[in-house]
Amino acid sequence: MSSILLRSSSSAVGCSIIRRLQGTSAPSSAYRALNCYVQNIPNNRSTTRAFSSKETVTITYCDPDGTEHPVEAEIGKHLLDVAHDNNIELEGACGGELACSTCHLVFEEEVYDTLPPKSDEEEDMLDLAFELTETSRLGCQIRVVKEFDGIKVRIPDDGY
Repeated sequence: MSSILLRSSSSAVGCSIIRRLQGTSAPSSAYRALNCYVQNIPNNRSTTRAFSSKETVTITYCDPDGTEHPVEAEIGKHLLDVAHDNNIELEGACGGELACSTCHLVFEEEVYDTLPPKSDEEEDMLDLAFELTETSRLGCQIRVVKEFDGIKVRIPDDGY
């Protein structure tokens, strides 16, 4: 099977084979080898392991009009990707490449205080954001952690 996999150019094929192996008597070394292969495919933007337990927490996105959208967020994913996975309107025009401010989110102060420090590049992009606050961050720069369970993040009005 490994010779077939090495000719595959798609991470989707590898993930499909992993799903087929689950529940079979294939040795765990086969899972590890396949997962390693999938993770090293060029241009594979997967932020999580192809073969994982997918532990999640509940996060609520709040629209500018106050509508709340509770979603299950996979630990390790960026908040921008979680929003897109759940059809939340958070633009992310640059695709998470830290080249815009359209994934701007506002955090509650107690959550904001636990976030990793902002890079200079993120600070520069936030300067372009609408409704900038002291607790603003870009969703493409924040990964979901267990401690996020139950938090709310506000999506500011983009001016349109």
